Amino acid sequence: MTPCDTLADVRSAIDQIDSMLVGLLAERGRYVHEAARFKRNKAEVAAPDRVRQVIDKALNHAREMGAPPEVVEAVYRSMIAAFIELEANQHDRLTKAALADEGTMAG
Repeated sequence: MTPCDTLADVRSAIDQIDSMLVGLLAERGRYVHEAARFKRNKAEVAAPDRVRQVIDKALNHAREMGAPPEVVEAVYRSMIAAFIELEANQHDRLTKAALADEGTMAG
């Protein structure tokens, strides 16, 4: 962390971090999109055991890095819920495409 002399400096630093976070969310989203290809059903998309594992890991990192665990948990729960919805939609599209392909091959 670079010390700031003004509120503008603080805001500029936060804007830079936000830009990095959005880039990382975009990258995470691409992997979530890929994960949908490997899931057989909606239960595998939701994966509550995996959600708990990811949140636990994030909380451990939060403690190690001095981040407020309640903020990290809230952010992760919100992020994961949004990505689960995104992945479920992608899973639906893939399932419909596969069924359409099967129908085309059968006829």
